[in-house]
Amino acid sequence: MKIPLSAPDITDAEIEAVTAVLRTPSLSRGRHLVEFEAALAARVGAPHAVGVSSGTAALHLAIRACGIAAGDEVITTPFSFIATANALLYERAVPVFVDIDPITLNIDPDRIEAAITPRTRAILVVHVFGRPAPMEPILDIARRHHLLVIEDACEALGAEIAGRAAGTLGVCGIFSFYPNKQMTTGEGGMIVTADPAIAALCRSLRNHGRDDEADGMTYHRLGYNYRLGELAAAIGVVQLARLSTMLPRRQAVAEAYGARLAGHADLVCPPPDTPGSRTSWFAYVVRLSDAFGRSDRDAVAAGLVEAGIGCGRYFPPLHLQPHVAVATGKKKGDFPQTEAAADRTLALPFSDRLSEHDMAGVCGALLRLTAERRAYSSPR
Repeated sequence: MKIPLSAPDITDAEIEAVTAVLRTPSLSRGRHLVEFEAALAARVGAPHAVGVSSGTAALHLAIRACGIAAGDEVITTPFSFIATANALLYERAVPVFVDIDPITLNIDPDRIEAAITPRTRAILVVHVFGRPAPMEPILDIARRHHLLVIEDACEALGAEIAGRAAGTLGVCGIFSFYPNKQMTTGEGGMIVTADPAIAALCRSLRNHGRDDEADGMTYHRLGYNYRLGELAAAIGVVQLARLSTMLPRRQAVAEAYGARLAGHADLVCPPPDTPGSRTSWFAYVVRLSDAFGRSDRDAVAAGLVEAGIGCGRYFPPLHLQPHVAVATGKKKGDFPQTEAAADRTLALPFSDRLSEHDMAGVCGALLRLTAERRAYSSPR
C-alpha cells in the first residue's frame, strides 16, 4: 500500500526503551509493567490498572472477574469488533444484541430496557471508533435494574464523557494497544477499575491463577497466560507519555478529512461530538449515502485498494458472524440499523502521521470512485 490503513507512531524513544529492557535479565513481570499500569491509571483517573496481553484478554478477564457465567445474558451492540461477542462466549454467557443509533453508530439506549430479562447480568458498552456512548441513560438503566456496566473502551483511550475518561464510568473498563490504536505496545491491553477485588482477581487470572507472586507454585483458580511482557510495557510507558501530543494530531487529521469531504451528497461523515463528550479518534469512518448498497461500498473499497490506498469495511454485524448466529439464534434483518450501517461504512487511512498530500490523494480517489459508482448505479 502506498497509503496504509493505519501506521503506529514509533520514535527513537520507544526503540531505546526496548533496547534498554533487552540489556536486562527481566523480560517479563518486571518494573516496566508496574510503571505502565501506574501511569495508565493516573492518565484515566482509575485507582487500579491491570496490564494484559491484548484488549481481548482484558475483556475476557473483566467479564470473568465480574462473575458473568454460563447462561447469563449481557446486553451489547452488534456493531463492534468480534472480540466483544467472543469474550462473552468464552464464558458461555449469552450476548443479547441491541440495535444502534444510526448517527453515532453506538448502542441505542432507548432500546436497552426492552431487552432486559431476569437472566440479564450486565450491559457491555462499546465506545465505537472512539466516540463515547451515551453513558448517562445507560448507567441510569443499569442502576434501576441492578446491572453491571462494563466499558469496552478498546478504541477510545483519551475519550471523555462529562469530564471523565471513557472506561472509568462502569465497574471496569478495557483498553487495547494494538498497532492501529491511539497508542500501541505492539500487542497489549489494560483493565481499569475502582474495585480492588476485581483488580486483584484479574492479576491472578492473567498469571495462571496465582494469588501470591512470591509463591509461584500455588494456583488458587483456573487462570490464563495473559501476561504483558516487559518489552511491550516499556513501549507503553513511552507511548503514554507521548499521548498528549499524538491525540491532538489525530484530531487534526479527522478535522482535515471532514473539511475535505463535507458537503458531498454521496458521503456521510462522522457527526460532531455531543455536548459534554469528546471523541478520541481511533479511525475515520465514512458511510456511503442511502442511495448506495453493499456492492457499491465494496466496489469503492476495491478501487481504493487498486489505487494503493488501504481501507477497512468496519464492522461486519456480529449477529451475522456464523458462530455468533448459532449461539444467539439471530439472523439477517434482526438489527436493521446495524446492517444498514455495516453495508455502507468505509474506514479511510488514518494515523497521526498522515500527511496533507496523502489525505488529498485519499479524498480525491474516494470522491472519484463514489461518483463513478453513482453513475454506474443510476437508471439508464
